Amino acid sequence: MRVQGWEQHLFEALTLARARPFAWGEHDCATWAFDLRATLQDTPSAADLWRGRYRTALGGARLMRKLGWGSLEEGARALLGDPLEELRLAQRGDLVLGGMPEAFGVVVGAEVAFVGLAGLEVAPLTLSRLAWRT
Repeated sequence: MRVQGWEQHLFEALTLARARPFAWGEHDCATWAFDLRATLQDTPSAADLWRGRYRTALGGARLMRKLGWGSLEEGARALLGDPLEELRLAQRGDLVLGGMPEAFGVVVGAEVAFVGLAGLEVAPLTLSRLAWRT
């Protein structure tokens, strides 16, 4: 369940992410998205499982295997449960997985915001594959 005033938290997270450079294991797609989910729900962040434990894409892949996840989707399902039945049910603030390259993002309307190598990026929601309610 989302906290009261979650819209403001979402706005603030987007603003801060624009100013922060990408960093594997500290400020990447998964760390940012799961931290934001924790803020919107006032719960501990699942990103604490991996924060600071890798510094490259290869290191992230190795860590996923150590955690027993063969893919980003497996990790998401392990942490978030089953996704929504249909992507079109995703609402602002929900987590999604998709894009090219595949990344975790947060729905911000008809688009998804995610942290990529170039910083905060936006892509059409239709490029996402799966969504989870926050």
